Amino acid sequence: MQKMMENKRNLIGPGLLGVAAVVIIAGFFYYLAQSKKLPDGLIAASGRIEGERIVAAAKYPGRISKILAKEGDTVTAGAVVAQLEDDTFQSRVEQARQALNASEAQLRAAQATLDVTQKEVPMGVSLADAAVSQAQAMLGKAGAVEQQSHRDAQRHKELFERGVIERHRYEQADLAWQVAQADVKAAQEAVSRARQGVLQAGLGNDKVKAKQQEIGALQAQRDRATAAVAEANAVLGDLVIKAPATGVVLARLREPGEVVMPGSAILDMVDLDALHLKVYVPESKIGQLRLGLPVRIYIDAQPDQFYSAKVSFIASRAEFTPKEVQTTDERVKLVYAVKLALEKNPEQKLMPGLPADAVIRWKEDVAWQKPSWK
Repeated sequence: MQKMMENKRNLIGPGLLGVAAVVIIAGFFYYLAQSKKLPDGLIAASGRIEGERIVAAAKYPGRISKILAKEGDTVTAGAVVAQLEDDTFQSRVEQARQALNASEAQLRAAQATLDVTQKEVPMGVSLADAAVSQAQAMLGKAGAVEQQSHRDAQRHKELFERGVIERHRYEQADLAWQVAQADVKAAQEAVSRARQGVLQAGLGNDKVKAKQQEIGALQAQRDRATAAVAEANAVLGDLVIKAPATGVVLARLREPGEVVMPGSAILDMVDLDALHLKVYVPESKIGQLRLGLPVRIYIDAQPDQFYSAKVSFIASRAEFTPKEVQTTDERVKLVYAVKLALEKNPEQKLMPGLPADAVIRWKEDVAWQKPSWK
């Protein structure tokens, strides 16, 4: 496996364009040779095994502290494959948590004050209303007494002036009226004070509203602190780099101690259970192909065994045969890229970069025929 990984790294190196050109040329000429040998209904083509690239990359800049996977390892989706240094972000998370705790404490204190105020205000208003009612009742009684005393004083004055009663009886009645007047004034003042108490009690509702506004501001502050904690934890979590999908590590692109930028690839992987063979089919034969056609793929190391596949992609545009072809006649011919998806990869023997030949059957009644390499 390690040797095969090394071969893969060599294939994806600087010479990749040259290899691709050679594959196109070889595949095209292989088709020319095999098309004369295979019966109508079968199309021969060749190319190299490919796989969808899976990259484990950093989301944030940082220094790599450790890498937990090596070339050739099979890594499952979600597995931790690398870790960036997180001391600074750990500190940020702690600061955010402290700010959240302080905000929650302030909110709890304000809520407790509001609860007490909301209970006290109605009680104060009720007591103030009762005091007003009581003062008004006393004022009513004092008013009635004052009116009666006034009538008595007037009557006693008239009787005294006619000489019917003695002076001291008149003076007693007049004094009683003066006392009643003082009682009325005192009752009026009591009513005024009681009404002032109602106003003071009513101000408690303003305190409730002010405290509710304060609590609203504290809740917004708490929500911002909660979001800051969540964001800091998310960043901290993103410093742990996980495999985006299950695959085999083809190459470690970074090593511990290196500083990476956002989006920097750390591991290059491929899913060996989702491989395909990319081939090129001449323009004259592309009309015979359709998606889902059965395919048999052969490799040099196992000439007597085939791998089942299906046509999974047909390019909508043709491309010219590469300029490396020496004859002018062949350079002007058009080919179409076609992908043949492998159904299975037993024991994962097939690897990206491995050359392979394919036979595509586009007529169901035609018997399969293995291509000849001679």
